[in-house]
Amino acid sequence: MEIKIGVQQATRELTLESGDTAEAVEKLVNEALSGGQVLVLTDIKGRRVLVPSDRLAYVEIGGGVSGQVGFRS
Repeated sequence: MEIKIGVQQATRELTLESGDTAEAVEKLVNEALSGGQVLVLTDIKGRRVLVPSDRLAYVEIGGGVSGQVGFRS
């Protein structure tokens, strides 16, 4: 599943592929926001992304589209 994270004062968003469900990611985001903690997500390669919750602009949780190559009409 593809996750896009917007960070305040940053020109680019963070994008990662996660093996977690949308519900699990949403729970982690809500916990980080309610507790003023750091949002910690792990991608499918085992890399961890840490974002302070007070710097989150948005989190987009989507299905992701893998394997697309070429032009679409």
